[in-house]
Amino acid sequence: MLFIKVVVNEIPLTFLLDTGVAETVLFSLEETDQVKFFNVEKTLLKGLGKEDAITALRSSGNTLNISNKLIDTNHEVLIVLEEDINFSSMVGIPVNGILGYHFFKDFLIEIDYDKKVLFVYENNAKFRQKISKKYEAFPISLEGRKPYIQASAVLTEAKLAAKLLVDVGNSDALWLFESDVIEVQEPNFEDFLGRGFSGEINGKRGRISELAVGDFVLENPIVAFPDSISIKNVNLVPDRVGSIGAEILRRFNLVFDYKSSILYLKKNSNYGDAFSFNMSGLEIHHKGKQWIPKPIEFSPTKITFQTQGVATPQAASMAFEFKLISVYRIANVRANSPAALAGLQRDDVLVSINKKPAYLFSLQDINALLKSKEGKRLRFEVEREGKIITTEFVLKKIL
Repeated sequence: MLFIKVVVNEIPLTFLLDTGVAETVLFSLEETDQVKFFNVEKTLLKGLGKEDAITALRSSGNTLNISNKLIDTNHEVLIVLEEDINFSSMVGIPVNGILGYHFFKDFLIEIDYDKKVLFVYENNAKFRQKISKKYEAFPISLEGRKPYIQASAVLTEAKLAAKLLVDVGNSDALWLFESDVIEVQEPNFEDFLGRGFSGEINGKRGRISELAVGDFVLENPIVAFPDSISIKNVNLVPDRVGSIGAEILRRFNLVFDYKSSILYLKKNSNYGDAFSFNMSGLEIHHKGKQWIPKPIEFSPTKITFQTQGVATPQAASMAFEFKLISVYRIANVRANSPAALAGLQRDDVLVSINKKPAYLFSLQDINALLKSKEGKRLRFEVEREGKIITTEFVLKKIL
C-alpha cells in the first residue's frame, strides 16, 4: 500500500493513498497533534464491515499541502470519531487518514512500484504523449469518483466479464462478490478479510484460474469473497462484481489519468511473482510501543572507605539504557489453522519468533514469514495473562 506525507492545516500527517475512496478521511491523531478544523457539521459514514454507519464530522475550508507543490486551500475532510478504527495497528506505521479522489482528479499520477516513487505530472498533451509511448492504455469509468476497469475472470472453465474497482488501498489481489454467476471456488476457507469503517470484514478465500486485463494475464490469483453482511453498507455501482487490489496492481507500474478516463499499465519486476497467502492462520497487529530497560555492562573503579576502622568496598552502581520497541499482538486466529491447532489465541502478545525477540521484526517481516514456504516450522513464544507460552506449528498450504 502507498503512504504519503500530507500537511493538514499546518500539521504534518501520514495518509494512505486510496483510489477506492471518494472522500478525504481523517481517523487518527497522536496525542500531541492539535489540528484546527473549520465549518464542522455532523454526518454519517458508511463503509465495508458488518456494523452500521458510524458518526463523523464534515469539515470544509481546510488547507492540504503536499511537498509544498500540491496545495488545496478549500479541502473537505471527514473526521471519524470512532476510537476502534486504527489502521496503524494493521500496517505497523502511524497512519492518520486516507486520501482518495481529490489527489487524482487534476493530475497524471504515476505509481512506480519498482522504485517506490510517486510522480505527479501536469495533465496536458505533452505528458500524456510521453506516457503513452511507454505504457499500454486502458479505458476506465469514473463512477462515484472512483475508477472502474473492464477485465475478464476465468472461474473453473467459464469466462466472466468483470467490471472491477481499481483499488490501490486494498492490499488483497482480487475481491469478487458472490452472485448467481460468481461462486466461491474449491478449495476455500473462511477468513478474516480486514476492517472497514463499519467494522470487521469476513468471508472466504480461494483461487480462480486467471484474471486478464487486455493482454495481461495473471494465473491463479488468490481471491477474497466478502460475505453479504460485510458489504451491506456499500452502494455498488451497476454491474460491478468486485475489486482489483494492490497485490495485483503492484505487478505493474501505472498511471492514472482521471480527466481522460484512462489507466496506463506496464509490467514491472514483480509481474511474475506467485500469489501467496498467510499459511499460519494468524492476523498480527501492531499493539504500540513500550520502553524496555537494557543493562549496561561496565567496570566501576573500586573505592573503599573506613567504618570504625574496617575497610568496606563501596556498593557498585547499576546502569541501564532504555530502548523503545514495537509490540505485536494476535488480532485474529483462523479456525482449524496451524496456529489455532497449536493453541495460539486472539490477544496473545508476541514475545519471540524462532527464538528471536519479536521486536526485532517489522510487521512486514512477520507477514512475509507467515507466507514464506509450506512446511516451514515456526516457534512462537507469547504472553497470555502474565504467563509465557511456547508453541510450534508448521505452515500448511490449503489453496
